[in-house]
Amino acid sequence: MSSNIQIRRAQASDCERILELIHELAVYERAPQEVTVSLEHFRESGFGEKPVWWAFVATTTTDGEGKEQIVAFALYYIRYSTWKGQCMYLEDLLVTQDMRGKGIGKMLFDRLIEEAREKRFKRLCWQVLDWNEPAINFYKKYNASFDGEWINCAIEW
Repeated sequence: MSSNIQIRRAQASDCERILELIHELAVYERAPQEVTVSLEHFRESGFGEKPVWWAFVATTTTDGEGKEQIVAFALYYIRYSTWKGQCMYLEDLLVTQDMRGKGIGKMLFDRLIEEAREKRFKRLCWQVLDWNEPAINFYKKYNASFDGEWINCAIEW
C-alpha cells in the first residue's frame, strides 16, 4: 500500500473523523471516559459563527482507490498571555498508531509553527504527560523547554 501524505486545514466535514481520533488519543492517554463532547458541539465550536479552535489534518490516499483518509490531526486555539500576548496553544496532536514513524507528526508540527509565525503569535505551547516518552522525545527534537514548576489546575462542573 503506497500512500501520499498531505497536510491541510480541517473542514467541518472532518469533525466526525477528528472526534474518532480524539477518542483514540483518550484511550492512549488512559482516559477514554473523559471525552464527553458531542459531535454537534465539537463542530459548532470549530466551524460555527464564532470558532474557538482550528486544526490541521494529515490525509493519505491509497493508490487505486483515490479516497482521502485522515490519519492525523493537530488542534489548537488562541491563548492570551498577559506577559507575551497571543499564543498558540496546541490542545492535541495525534497520528494513528499504524501511521506513526512516517514523519507525519513532524509535518503537522512544522505546519503549526508556520501558522503561529504567520499569525505573529508569541509562542507555541502545549502539555505532555510525564510518562509519554515518545512525545517527549519528539518535542525535544524541537528544543522545547519543559517546565516542571507549574501545576495544572481546573474546576469542572
